[in-house]
Parts: sequence; C-alpha cells; structure tokens
Amino acid sequence: MRFILTLVAALLGALPLHAQAQAQAPATPPETLGAAEPAATILISIDGFAPRYLDRGITPNLSALAERGATAPMTPSFPTKTFPNHYTLVTGLRPDHHGIVSNNMLDPRRPEVTFSLGNAAQALDPFWWDEAEPLWVTAERAGIRTATMFWPGSEVAIHGQRPSDWQRFDQNVSNRQRVETVLDWMRRPRGVRPSFVSLYFDTVDTAGHRFGPNSAEMNAVIAEVDERIGYLVDGLAQMDRQANIVIVSDHGMREIDEARVIQLDEMVDPGLYRLIDAGPFASIEPAAGTDRIVHEALLGSHERMECWQREDIPARFVYGSNPRVGEIFCLAEPGWSIISGLPRYPIAGGTHGWDNMDPQMQALFIAAGPDIAPHEAFDRLDNVDVYALLAALVGIDPRPNDGDDDAMMLLAGE
Repeated sequence: MRFILTLVAALLGALPLHAQAQAQAPATPPETLGAAEPAATILISIDGFAPRYLDRGITPNLSALAERGATAPMTPSFPTKTFPNHYTLVTGLRPDHHGIVSNNMLDPRRPEVTFSLGNAAQALDPFWWDEAEPLWVTAERAGIRTATMFWPGSEVAIHGQRPSDWQRFDQNVSNRQRVETVLDWMRRPRGVRPSFVSLYFDTVDTAGHRFGPNSAEMNAVIAEVDERIGYLVDGLAQMDRQANIVIVSDHGMREIDEARVIQLDEMVDPGLYRLIDAGPFASIEPAAGTDRIVHEALLGSHERMECWQREDIPARFVYGSNPRVGEIFCLAEPGWSIISGLPRYPIAGGTHGWDNMDPQMQALFIAAGPDIAPHEAFDRLDNVDVYALLAALVGIDPRPNDGDDDAMMLLAGE
C-alpha cells in the first residue's frame, strides 16, 4: 500500500489543510494543532440493497447524495452473504483472508461448535474475528474516537479493542432510533465526538427475504430507509456538522421459489455428511470414516449446481484457502436453492449467496461529502476497495488489504 498521503491525494484530490494534518498525525487532537474541525466519516450499510432499487423513483435522498458525490454498482466478495461482506468492507480483505467465510462455519480447531448468526456465544467470541483488524480498531489505537450503531463484529472485543461507543444489535431498535443515536453522538463536544461512525439498517434485507425484491412491501421499506437517511443529512446540516457519508450494501437480492430446489438427499445419504450451510450454496463436511463416498457422489457438475473440493474452488472466487470453508462446496445456479431434507424456512421471497458476478447480487456504493470529489457514475467498484477510502477519510494508515488503490482514483475524477 502507498503511504497514506499519496493515497489521500489519489482518492480525494486536494484535501483541505486540516484533513492533511489529520492524516499526518491522527493521534494528535485537532485543538492542539489549531486547525479547523475535520469532517466526520459516517459509514452506512443498507443490508440487501441492490443498486437497481435506485431506479424505482422512491429514493430521493439517496439519489441526491449520489448526484452530488460518486456512485457505482459494487461487486461484493464471495460468498454474497452478510457477515463476510460487512467484515470485508471494514478490513479490505476477502472473506477467505479475514476468516469470516460465511454466516455459518466450522473451524477445525473447534470442531464441536458452529459459528452462526443465531449463536451469540460464538458470534461474539473474538476467536472467530481475530484473523483481521477492522477499521475502528486501527482508528482507536491511533487515538481516533469511533462509534458503531450496529455493524457485524463491532460488538466483539477484536484484538481486545471495541469502538469507544457501540450498541449490541437489537432488531427491535427502529431505524429512526438508530439515526437519533448517531445524531446524539454528533451533538457531543468536539473532544468526545466520534470521527468515524457506522450505521446499519437491516430492514431492506429482511423485506427482501420475506416478500421478494420486487414486492410492494420491499418498496415501502426502501422508501422508509431513504427517509431516515434524509433525516440524518438534515440533522447534520441543522447542527452544522460536516460529514463524509459513505453508503454501501453487502449484496443484492434474487427471487426464489420451491420449484427451483436441488435436493442433496437424492444424491447422497444425509447420514454421511454434516451440512454446515445451505441455500444458494452448500458447505459440507463428510463424516469420519466415509472414505470418498460423499466426494464421489457430489464433486463435479450437476444439473443446476457445481461442487468442488475446497482446494479446487475456482480461483476467481478467492475462496477455499481458509480451513473454515467446507471440505466440499457446492454452488447453485442463480435462483436455485440447495437443501437437505425439509427446508428450515419456506423457499419463497428472496435470498442471496450466489456467484458474486451475478448481476442481481451486486451491491450499492454512494459517497458524498466535503472531501469527496463529485464524479459521474462509473461502471463498477469492488467492495475490497472501500476500506482504503475509509482509512483515508478517517486519517489512518490502512493495513495490508486486498484492495486496488487505482479503482478508488475514480472518486477524484481521474
């Protein structure tokens, strides 16, 4: 990675002097330097928001930010799941490299337990997260105050460090309450006001799963989230708080139905393997003593899906070197679901997890603010590139990552 000042110049053009001073000495309070107050950085995730939703005419606030800043469809990392991609956005690393390889996974060092969203004892254990260092940890160690209004991993003491302010995820906390919390943080005196804030909305993803991406219910939720973002922008303006706002999603959403199902039980005895993950892809661990029976039944191309041994997953996915990836990995054709036995949930509505190059899996990226150079919409961005931009805005040296600095130069109009 280039030295941070080079990166700042490349990403943001000619920054104000106060931002350059922060990049040179992030641990020194701005009051000590006698500089003007730098803009805060607010990272907003709208889980499951596909960029095509902007074309529905129901997102005036998101569209206004895109118009005065920069926007692009964003390619998520594989697999196109929530936890892996949220951790990628704040580390710049592919899931195979940061260790959160799926929403559900095993680690050979702990074969008796499973990491899952619903297992708080494991999801909050630093063991699973310590293979990488998220942005807020690096910032806090540099003396820069951070706050997270929900973000996967932010509840965990990663490398022994949490944000200065953080909230335990609670789906019952409304979107309005989440925004009010952020505005309350921004009202604080300068010495205790966070310079980096994350804000997370899960309702678009929830509506997509329940009702499908093209439903009236989905449109209503999209409009509500857009209204909340407008409320945030107005609130910042009323208190005269400068902020660079970076809005992302982790993946898109595609319709599913029970007519498009691949039943593993018709291919291999379910008693011969452990199914770790199912749906758009399946992560499978053959049982001990079964020799190559499961491998022989599944490996290769099948109608509507393809299966690989972990080390043979195609290189373009950048997936399979981490031992937390299942021994056998099967990927369904977009729109199809892999199951074993009776599905845990009805196969209806929508979901995600397919090939990260699937057009309907693409994610959202919008950035606007005093340190973001306006730019016409560009063709595509990779989500590993967002981390370097965030690091530059916050004023920290980025840790080694999988991003490409050149891709972010588009934000400077180069």
